[in-house]
Amino acid sequence: MQRLEVAKLGHIALVTPDLEKSFWFWHDVVGLEEVERSGGTVYLRGWGEFEHHSLVLIEGDRARVDHIGWKARRPEDVDAFAEHFKEKGIDIRWTADGSEAGQGKAFRFQVPTSGHTFEIYFEMERPGAPAEKRSRLKNQVYKAFARGISPRRIDHVNIWTAEDPAPTHAWLSEQMGFKMREYIRLKNGATLGGWMSVTPLVHDVGVMLNPLSAKYPGPRLHHVAYYLDNWQDVLRGISILRENGIFPDLGPGQHGISQAFFTYVRDPGSGHRLELFSGGYLIFDPDWEPIEWSDEDLVDGLIWWGEQFNPLSEDHVMNTTTEA
Repeated sequence: MQRLEVAKLGHIALVTPDLEKSFWFWHDVVGLEEVERSGGTVYLRGWGEFEHHSLVLIEGDRARVDHIGWKARRPEDVDAFAEHFKEKGIDIRWTADGSEAGQGKAFRFQVPTSGHTFEIYFEMERPGAPAEKRSRLKNQVYKAFARGISPRRIDHVNIWTAEDPAPTHAWLSEQMGFKMREYIRLKNGATLGGWMSVTPLVHDVGVMLNPLSAKYPGPRLHHVAYYLDNWQDVLRGISILRENGIFPDLGPGQHGISQAFFTYVRDPGSGHRLELFSGGYLIFDPDWEPIEWSDEDLVDGLIWWGEQFNPLSEDHVMNTTTEA
């Protein structure tokens, strides 16, 4: 039997204690398009995304991640994944019909090595844009740059584990088909983080060690990234943030790992962190050899140029991650 693998990152569902402020941030400032609203849940997507949503905002009592959704490669793979995980002793929970707008059959489970809640689905509606927002291009849903920063699409998520992330790297590779692209291994043999993908992107998910898990326990989200077409769009985005009274957390700068141009900023309604992301590189080689970074080149790997920061500091861990 061919090994199962997911096709792509589909969406992330974030719980926020201030839905209207979070909606203002993601819709008015970031510029995502509202697709549907039901009670205390809002569905949004970028102007270049065809599927119903890439971001779900859910009203709740505290900021946390509800789930991260991954699209299967074939409709039958949803059932195949479910059976495979049950054989591995993983508890799966099928979503109720209609509980997530636009989405068909799906189930959720906790990654056994990290505790993060993932969802696997295949069917997703592909609604068009309203006439007044519709692009004249047949291969684009909405008019670009109609409002706010206006990212094209979701790019990746970065999650943190309480324990050594290496077992999670192995689990994602063996059970969901992810490939390691770049990783950090310290002199003492510990793995600090790994960047993995199932697409040609340099990473669909980053999995990092939370160095202060004893004080800030549990699985955590570091950021969700949305993609802009070029570096200038990121710089324009910073100006839009400042016009709205929002200071970026970090950046602009360039990562050595992934080579991406970036800025980090937090949703003022929840504290969830957004990375405005551009550049990077694509991987097409089927025999790609993962790139190792060590203590000596850790600074260059995390920040090639731009404001430096200590990823192990208490301030960074406390202020830039939210409960997953």
